[in-house]
Amino acid sequence: MSTRKPNSTFSRNEQCIIDCDLTYAVQKLGGRWKLLILDKLAARKLRFSELKKEFPYITERMLTLQLRALEQDGLVKRTIYAEVPPRVEYELTKSAIELGPILKQLSVWGSKNRTL
Repeated sequence: MSTRKPNSTFSRNEQCIIDCDLTYAVQKLGGRWKLLILDKLAARKLRFSELKKEFPYITERMLTLQLRALEQDGLVKRTIYAEVPPRVEYELTKSAIELGPILKQLSVWGSKNRTL
């Protein structure tokens, strides 16, 4: 296994990217489905099956991976209820709710600048 030299161009560039707040934010939101999932959860808590119905073209595996990533990044809260069968609900965290106005503004920008 090779290790990178700390002063290599790659290592220095990587550190610049890591230190950039904008890059950090975009990295947390990046992914084909994350923004759409956040948008659906902005309205209300949803169960996995409800999310799956909202996105019929996403595989269950991909939806699970995207939800786990959002949960790990502190944007989605997963609540498991001790019932039979178990009920699991997903909702936005306070941190994700703070993104609401920013995402709305980004959506407006996208609508205004989209060329079809």
